[in-house]
Amino acid sequence: MKVIDVFECYYAAEATVNDRARHGAVVKLTATTDAGQITYEYSVNFFPHDDPEDFAISYDGYVSEVIFQGKGRRSKKRDAQYLEPLRKHADALAAQLEGSIDWEQPLIEPRLG
Repeated sequence: MKVIDVFECYYAAEATVNDRARHGAVVKLTATTDAGQITYEYSVNFFPHDDPEDFAISYDGYVSEVIFQGKGRRSKKRDAQYLEPLRKHADALAAQLEGSIDWEQPLIEPRLG
């Protein structure tokens, strides 16, 4: 099994999970391939980010959505197809936790895999 983060970026964000304020979120598009099958998944994980050096990830503020699962393999075309609507899907995932992502305030440079 091969797991690749097609896109990963940390953003300023706001949410409260388990009575704990979260001020950051990591947003990902992940591709998992195994034996001719591929899965693409969006995920949002809110974390405390209490100071500029705090990137400690907690997993109780995590929500994800599988957007494709089936035969095939990873390609640039397929990556681009799922990367385009990332923000819309990430916003919907964040809303499930009553949170929001500040897309204009990335905390790090985006990573493309």
